[in-house]
Amino acid sequence: MPAKGSLSVICGPMFSGKSRELIRVVHIAEIAGQRTALFKPRIDTRYSHTDIASHDGIRKQAQSVDTAREILPVLARHTSLPEVIAIDEGQFFDRGITAVCLWLVDRGRRVVVAGLDRNFRGEPFGSMPELLACADEVVKLRAVCMRCKDPRVTAVLPQRMIDGRPAPYDSPEVMVGGADFYEARCLDCHEVPGKPDISTLVQGVLVDEPNHSFAPWTVNPGAG
Repeated sequence: MPAKGSLSVICGPMFSGKSRELIRVVHIAEIAGQRTALFKPRIDTRYSHTDIASHDGIRKQAQSVDTAREILPVLARHTSLPEVIAIDEGQFFDRGITAVCLWLVDRGRRVVVAGLDRNFRGEPFGSMPELLACADEVVKLRAVCMRCKDPRVTAVLPQRMIDGRPAPYDSPEVMVGGADFYEARCLDCHEVPGKPDISTLVQGVLVDEPNHSFAPWTVNPGAG
């Protein structure tokens, strides 16, 4: 039985260096003599229609596809499957992306996916949660918060800006853009006007309704 490959996921907010790290992984593989194939969603045309590009200008030629299922026919045109398959902007792919990645892993390939793990609302984004659950390795990057500029590199969320103001919660989930529409923000500086108050959503879980007491936090000092 052939040895299995691996699935690595690089995630984090915008401007954290995800695409740069993906390109670095591919570059090292090529130095080691491995064959590579790179893919990106066709919807992402911010810097190039054909290249994977980091926000600071690092580029690598890739194949643009509309759906996850298109990746396999492209790979089939190779004499044999490349040893390393890299996929950028994983959050823009349909749910089939996980099945494609695991199919390649089963055939001994190393698959590396980069993408936003959370959307501008701070919620799980697209297919990324499933990819993260199936990953053998997760690299979670951070960025400098563009509001408080904390040097500890605390930004974990993308902040969407419309006309200089935070985008409301009911804005479309997908809006492709760069520094013209997005900033990296830390949890304290991230703003989403109109976002549901989570305290009302979990009230029934945290509060014992008949007694109005916080039952889940009751601790028995003698326990353990």
